[in-house]
Amino acid sequence: MKQSIAERKLFYRPKGSSNQIELTIRIGIPYIDENGMARCPIKWDGLFENYADISGVDLLHALQLASDVDSMLKKLQHKYDFYWSTGEPYFDDDDQGEN
Repeated sequence: MKQSIAERKLFYRPKGSSNQIELTIRIGIPYIDENGMARCPIKWDGLFENYADISGVDLLHALQLASDVDSMLKKLQHKYDFYWSTGEPYFDDDDQGEN
């Protein structure tokens, strides 16, 4: 990813661990690839090594899907606990365990 247009900084802990790790989620600039597909890069610095491109029907849709980071974080809740930089849990208790 060459440039990011938005980011979110969080912390996470693997379940059963006290080791807190910084996570920065970066959303890149949406673009049209060589096949005419709308894509938007997203990078999870601190959790995944590589970045991924999210595909959409147009540039706005690709950006919308890439910026929906909560859905991915919820899928990872069985493995990690997520926190704001203040130390507050990222998800409310009511959100815990939903997929």
